[in-house]
Amino acid sequence: MPLTKLQAHLGRLLAENRSEDSYLAGGAAILASPNSERYSHDLDYFHDTAERVASAFESDRGILVERGCQLDIELSQPGYIRAIVRLDGEATKIEWAQDSTWRFMPVLKSESFGYQLHPIDLATNKVLALAGREETRDLLDTLYLHETLLALGPLIWAAVGKDPGFSPLSLLEMMRRRGKIQVDELNRLNLKNPIDPQDLKTRWLTALDSADEFVRLRPDHETGCLYYATERREFVDPGRTTGIEVVVHFGRPGGVLPRALDDES
Repeated sequence: MPLTKLQAHLGRLLAENRSEDSYLAGGAAILASPNSERYSHDLDYFHDTAERVASAFESDRGILVERGCQLDIELSQPGYIRAIVRLDGEATKIEWAQDSTWRFMPVLKSESFGYQLHPIDLATNKVLALAGREETRDLLDTLYLHETLLALGPLIWAAVGKDPGFSPLSLLEMMRRRGKIQVDELNRLNLKNPIDPQDLKTRWLTALDSADEFVRLRPDHETGCLYYATERREFVDPGRTTGIEVVVHFGRPGGVLPRALDDES
């Protein structure tokens, strides 16, 4: 998996402290997939409250110190703590942060990490992150999610449910502006394999064009939703599915199972 050996080791160590209100998120949770294109720079743990950030950090620090790790705290404030963790000559960054409880799906149990944010929420969060900053790594991650999890159009359509200050078209336009490929930054990323910037740009423009077509065709009253195929049990692009039942799925605090799954429980 494209986590460093140290990150994977620390993730396993801290898994026992994870819960539904303290879970792995961010790039590490996305990049733990064996097919992802880059290694994460850090481990991000999200929490429902500032108080939970503090208590989780203290519990995690106890385990890390007990296992021989050295912690250098770079920043500590209510709701956010960042530290460099060193072990056996290697180092990585860990962040403990407060995040909104509003999400599409409940957090997932994970054999490797205890609990982690659902992939669909990781993806919509990444879309919003790319709209807010010019980071080539965000473009790379977003394109990876577009190609392996769910198309960019449905992700943009759903992401405005998390940030209603955007419309689907305004979010798409912001991603066009922010989604630039900086060759120097691309070269600094810890990539699993070399990436051709021109090929990356072509793939990105194709994704943006398909997303533009998608968001212009969807009905306004469904803005902010995902589309769930009940028989396939997955989120889909409704424009690319025929002959199967697709239901809308909106988020809420804590997340919620799609209606078809909830009816079975």
